[in-house]
Amino acid sequence: MKRIAAMTRVLTLIVLCGVAFAGQVAPVSGDYLSPLEIVADSAGRHLYITEATAKQVVVFDVEAGKVSKTISLPGEPTGLVLTPDDSKLYVTCAGPGGRVAVVNVRTGKVTKRLTAGHTPCAPALSPDAKTLYVCNQFNNNISALDLASGKRLATVAVHREPIAAAITADGDLLFVANHVPAGASDADYTAAEISVIDTAANEIVTSIRLPNGSTALRDITISPDGKHAYVTHILARYQLPTTQLERGWMNTNALTIIDVPNKKYLNTVLLDDIDLGAANPWSVACTPDGKYICVTTAGTHELSVIDRSKLHDRLARVAAGEKVSGATTSVEDVPNDLAFLVEVKRRLKLTGNGPRGLAVIGTKAYVAEYFTDSLGIVDVHLDVRPKAESVALGPKEPVTTARKGERLFHDATICFQMWQSCSSCHPGAARVDGLNWDLLNDGLGNPKNTKSLLLAHKTPPAMVMGARADAETAVRSGIRHIQFAVRPEEDAAAIDEYLKKLRPVPSPYLVKGKLSARARRGGKLFESAGCASCHTPGLYTDMKKHDLGTAKGLDKGKAFDTPTLIEVWRTAPYLYDGRAKTMVDVLKKHNPADKHGRTSEMTDRQIKDLVEFVLSL
Repeated sequence: MKRIAAMTRVLTLIVLCGVAFAGQVAPVSGDYLSPLEIVADSAGRHLYITEATAKQVVVFDVEAGKVSKTISLPGEPTGLVLTPDDSKLYVTCAGPGGRVAVVNVRTGKVTKRLTAGHTPCAPALSPDAKTLYVCNQFNNNISALDLASGKRLATVAVHREPIAAAITADGDLLFVANHVPAGASDADYTAAEISVIDTAANEIVTSIRLPNGSTALRDITISPDGKHAYVTHILARYQLPTTQLERGWMNTNALTIIDVPNKKYLNTVLLDDIDLGAANPWSVACTPDGKYICVTTAGTHELSVIDRSKLHDRLARVAAGEKVSGATTSVEDVPNDLAFLVEVKRRLKLTGNGPRGLAVIGTKAYVAEYFTDSLGIVDVHLDVRPKAESVALGPKEPVTTARKGERLFHDATICFQMWQSCSSCHPGAARVDGLNWDLLNDGLGNPKNTKSLLLAHKTPPAMVMGARADAETAVRSGIRHIQFAVRPEEDAAAIDEYLKKLRPVPSPYLVKGKLSARARRGGKLFESAGCASCHTPGLYTDMKKHDLGTAKGLDKGKAFDTPTLIEVWRTAPYLYDGRAKTMVDVLKKHNPADKHGRTSEMTDRQIKDLVEFVLSL
């Protein structure tokens, strides 16, 4: 019992440390602003910009070209939406017990706080402004909130980590982008999905599976004519060995087009060029006239501008069997064609760093430049010579080593041909992409599931099989062998400092920050089943390698590093090759001879209790 009490105290300390870092975008704070999301008012006179690390929204006067008002918030803002009459802002604020701050635009005051789920984001407002839909990222569901009463009307379970949403003009359908794939990752097909919700019934009517390798979804928008939805994401070539970057052999960067009326996948186009990646697509928006689709590429600090009519003309032609490029003769070829958007897409270089949120007024795009605390502005009209500018949103702060490391972690310009950044495989603040990768540090033909980098520097060795002695070595090897680059030592040291600053997010399985009754029972089983002998309380790893009899193929008979269980609720799928969809599968399906804890004689209830404890860490 003393040991269980000690474990509980350790867990409490971990949870308390994690509370201040509950959001997904701000592990390194300091005095930075970190502009993240933007929305424009109906007249195009004002922009409302969330500043994640500053925990505020600023009002930017478009005509004056400067910030006119600052609105303090009760937590780190993750998204915002403005009512049609421009009178109220609904701002989602991160945290285990998430809130939606209701802001009176005229006074700049928070007038009400609505209850949401764990790390709410991407609020979407019904056309009649009566219902607010909120993505609860770590509850894997959507809340429908009645704005008159402030009460929750319904909760709709979705795929995994809902991170963006768009509602149709009639309010009948809500399209939800799920951040990463769910399910086992050792199959032939692994991809994230779009959940389509009938708002009248508050239930999913269909799920739209994206192409194999689709992960790190960031945004979704519906065209002004309501015909199409556009989704930004990475299209990973995870089934190829990571021997080279050129020609997009590791990560490509994509825009998926969805047929809205028919709720069907249409196709996916690549934002990259043949020898130049457009890494980490983030926000997407159409110009009000529907002529252009604009996409921020956060890794290459650009704005991609696509001629919408030409895009759909090409898609229609290839669907009719016409050859539209040297590489495309069928609709199946399009997601692999790096030349498909030639003469259809322009890449406009921005002057700020880390473009994320996006709003378009007329033909001018306004971009939240996260790492330079600035607002980027560029005219996207074809007849205008593009000349981007950045307007400072506050005083310039000295860049700390950790902030520099955070910027470099998300910066694809350090990569050969700019195909990817570190965050391409570790999205969501250095966590997981839900895919298996065949890295060359342990041989060829034995892919491994992506690990979270949380606590990596405290839990050596690094990599699934302990191929690197420590995280410092892994960071430098990653720059050389995954980014295919040679960088100064200070860059790697800065990335180290960023990763060391990461903190665990409190588990959604906790009840008001504490273990549930089921988890407390599971804590006792964790001890009696022998789990604690390798997952030692504290960091929940003995930092040693063990052969648990789960290895197969080229890895059969090999030992694997004991991973930390801190934040394991967030790192599915499980085991080295991602074959276990859930923690229950780990303990019941993939535990030969009870080498992974003595669980074979446990009842279903005991398994659930044990799993509840583990997923609460």
